[in-house]
Order: sequence, then structure tokens, then C-alpha cells
Amino acid sequence: MKYGISKPVNLTYEEAVNKVTEELKKEGFGVLTTIDVKETLKKKLDVDFDKYIILGACNPPYAYKALQAEYELGLILPCNVIVYEKDGKVTVSAFDPMVMAEIIDNPKLREIALEVREKIERVIQNV
Repeated sequence: MKYGISKPVNLTYEEAVNKVTEELKKEGFGVLTTIDVKETLKKKLDVDFDKYIILGACNPPYAYKALQAEYELGLILPCNVIVYEKDGKVTVSAFDPMVMAEIIDNPKLREIALEVREKIERVIQNV
């Protein structure tokens, strides 16, 4: 199952993180959480890992609509966006909201997921 919307970018890792955050804001998303995977793995396990960040993005109006349609949806919210550098190449990816509609049989949620997917696709496209 494909579960993400992904794109390699011609930016540095830091530029990509800043650009995706900026594009998320343009589409009404805020970043609620930031997990620096490289830093966390070094600190907790003393292992080296590639530059990799997880941004927990949320669009409050859509989150509210989605939670009204499916109360336990919080189990798979917020929409995660990742930026990573592997072998010198930077990639930006986001969770595809349509996956929620595939695993949860709820027509209202499907409509919301389609709208959010359009926003996420624009974010990724514009990075």
C-alpha cells in the first residue's frame, strides 16, 4: 500500500525543512510537533542516522471536521510530514490522508480526506 506523497527536492535539508513548513502554513497547517530523528537516535541509542525530521502538521478546521465525523481519528492524527537526507539527496514526504478513508469506512471522512489531500499535494509540489 502506498501511504505517502513524496518528492525529491533540489534543496539542502535545512532549506527543505523551512520550505515545507512555509508551504504548510500557506495551506492552513501548523506544525504541532517536531521530532529530530537523527538527534533522538543519537541521544537515546548512541547510533548515527541520516538527517531526518518528522513534522506533526495540523489544519485545525479540517481536524475538527474529521474528528466530528470519526471520533477516534486522533489515533492517526496529526498528518505527518517528513524531510530526510539519504546519500546526499533530500526528500520531502507527507502522509496521504486518503489512507484514512481506505482503512475507515466513513463517507464523511472520505470527503474531508480528499480536500486535505489536495492541500498536501500542493505543499509537496511547491517545495
